[in-house]
Amino acid sequence: MVNETRGGADTSRTEPAASDAGAGRPRRGRAAARIVEGRVAALRRKLSAGELGELPVVLVLAAVWIIFQSLNENFLSPRNLSNLSVDIVGTGLISVGIVFVLLLGELDLSVGSISGLAAAVFAVLNVNHGVPEWLAVIIAVLVGTVTGTVQGYSFARTRVPAFVVTLAGLLTWNGIMLSILGNNGTINLDENGLVARLTSYYFTDDAVAYGLAAAAALAVFLVLHQDGRRRKAVGMPHRSTGSVAVRTGGVAVIAFATAYVLNRFQGLPLALLVFLVVVAGLDVVLRHTHYGRQVYAVGGGVEAARRASLSVTRVRTAVLAVSGTMAAIGGLFLASRITSVSQTSGSGVLLLNAIAAAVIGGTSLFGGRGTTWTAVLGMLVIQSIASGMAITDTPAAVQFVITGGVLFAAVVIDSFSRGSQEAHGRA
Repeated sequence: MVNETRGGADTSRTEPAASDAGAGRPRRGRAAARIVEGRVAALRRKLSAGELGELPVVLVLAAVWIIFQSLNENFLSPRNLSNLSVDIVGTGLISVGIVFVLLLGELDLSVGSISGLAAAVFAVLNVNHGVPEWLAVIIAVLVGTVTGTVQGYSFARTRVPAFVVTLAGLLTWNGIMLSILGNNGTINLDENGLVARLTSYYFTDDAVAYGLAAAAALAVFLVLHQDGRRRKAVGMPHRSTGSVAVRTGGVAVIAFATAYVLNRFQGLPLALLVFLVVVAGLDVVLRHTHYGRQVYAVGGGVEAARRASLSVTRVRTAVLAVSGTMAAIGGLFLASRITSVSQTSGSGVLLLNAIAAAVIGGTSLFGGRGTTWTAVLGMLVIQSIASGMAITDTPAAVQFVITGGVLFAAVVIDSFSRGSQEAHGRA
């Protein structure tokens, strides 16, 4: 009897546990459903308030890829996507510098000329005068920094609009570039040299691309998690653990998919790696440093920034210096892509594409809103259109029309978004 009682008691104790386990699954399902409903509601609130984020440009990029893939099945091939990832780097780096200027609500029209000048300085020093490549690269980048600083200080001290100062710079730096190149016109770079290998070197080991993809996902998780802890500690709104996990998972999917595609061709391009590292580094500078907060503050309102005791002159000078530096680095990558520098370097549609990429990606023309990653998205759209046109043998004129239409749509969306935000008291 005792054993039967114990057995019965044991049974009676285990039955509720089984019932709880069965009930736990519906509860977990309801909790997951509430999380999804909450995120949908939050997305609706953001959209109604004009906070569109990167959604429009992501949809445009998806539409461009679907259209060109339907026209030519080679568009999304590993070879074409790998070439696309390298083609966006030169102009993309220049566009990242443009983002800093746009955050102030200004324009830098000199970046094309600065990129050509920096490339010319490097070529003349290295090829004509035998200066070591590493030293010539440093001098060329410093040329971009100095020219940007001069323009920034002139803009900040004279109160002349930045687009006027940089328009004068466009003409001045282009004239100096032509003078430096002289009558030779074109200087060919060493195809096995440091600069040439910036866009021709690939990490052929699959483990490199996958390892960096894992590192990128881990870095995103650590940054988001640490940011959430700091905000929670001071009582500020912060992302939930589920939100951090979703964002980290999204980055991981994109990173590993990219690594898989690149490994199917020649591996991870060095140029793309440098580009993403620079973009991520400058994104941290903008969003997680005192300097970055000052840039957003000045872009949000100059008078308010002055009343907050911010040095507007210093911020404006530094921003144009960043733009000049990035233009110089981008110019070296553009020279690397064609292994030469000529009197046409930095000209053509380079300036327009750099500005268009930043705006199409989501950086506001009104200042105060945007990130460095918007330049990446914008460049992907522009270069995808160019690549698709080339594959489908479409006239270049059509490319300009389509790019112009996308740019106009981006500006219209930006304008309506800002109006909606002002109506909701968020601008």
